[in-house]
Amino acid sequence: MIYEDYYIFTPGPVKMSDEILAIGAKQTPYFRNKKFSEVTFNCEKGLLEMVNAPEGSRVIFLTASGTAGMESAVINLLTKEDKALVVNGGGFGGRFVDICKTHSIPHTNFMVEDTNLNNIEELAPKDSYTSLIVNAHETSVGHLYDINTMGTYAKKHNLFFIVDAISMLVTDPIDMSSQNIDVIIASSQKGLALPPGLTMVILSPKAINRVQDIDNLYFNFKDYLKNGERGQTPYTPAVTIMLQLEARLAQIKRRGGVEQSIRRAKDISEYFRASIKDLPLKFYTPYMPNAMTTLTPTDGKSAMEIVDGLEKRYKVMVCPNGGDKRDIIFRVSHMGEMTKAYVDVLIDAMYDFYKIERR
Repeated sequence: MIYEDYYIFTPGPVKMSDEILAIGAKQTPYFRNKKFSEVTFNCEKGLLEMVNAPEGSRVIFLTASGTAGMESAVINLLTKEDKALVVNGGGFGGRFVDICKTHSIPHTNFMVEDTNLNNIEELAPKDSYTSLIVNAHETSVGHLYDINTMGTYAKKHNLFFIVDAISMLVTDPIDMSSQNIDVIIASSQKGLALPPGLTMVILSPKAINRVQDIDNLYFNFKDYLKNGERGQTPYTPAVTIMLQLEARLAQIKRRGGVEQSIRRAKDISEYFRASIKDLPLKFYTPYMPNAMTTLTPTDGKSAMEIVDGLEKRYKVMVCPNGGDKRDIIFRVSHMGEMTKAYVDVLIDAMYDFYKIERR
């Protein structure tokens, strides 16, 4: 099987637990019945609890990638009467800009660098907006924004706040109620540590009231909300991944809740970062999440040389970057079923690659 015996440190897909993998090996059941409706209700309840969603919030389940969640949120919740302030600090912020452009949603491309936006009041364009859109963790460069401050800013200026939390859910704190978030977009293959193919859009009551009639069949939120009342989706869901999601949410709760999962990711990230201090690498950003570390070589090597070397010589997979940062940075995920022993395989490989003795 492709890459079956490799160690995986990529920011999606991530390492999965044996319990969740076992579910994926079973026959996919029929789903248009009461039993599967209970699965959907359990998944919705668990996700709403995980993000402390306001009472009356709902979850849209899409058989699609995270980008579909981003695009569907824009087309269902924003109109040509809106004006969106779109934070663009990398590839995924740029994707939100492209989505707004594609669907003719008035917007400002708010390009940022070297800030976690804890000073957004000073940096943001002085214009009138109706909504604020951000990728809480800009995964393309491993950069985490200050969602507390941004939520306060959104509330102060009465902005509809859309947050892509795809690569921070389960590893970094997020709270819809305290952070004034109206929409959270999540995906299965990152912190939730499931296979790719399932995306969830969590809507607050304010967001539900914003859902409009759109000229779109598959991504029509009104249809999903109506079907969701009976624990179903209008079209075939990712049945097996939904079963895995139900089990994963129960697993997180059993292990001590999402707070414990966040502490675990924090411990792993800190352990990794402390362990590589003797290598000729530096952190790309000071605003790192628990979910991931982004590194820049300081010895003249290209990032791709390191990525390729780790894969070919040690069967260890880290994540390259694309575009103009291809040779500048590579990314190491701390999401999923990580232990210090598992991470040691990567750390030892990195020291051996550099021919430096690990202390």
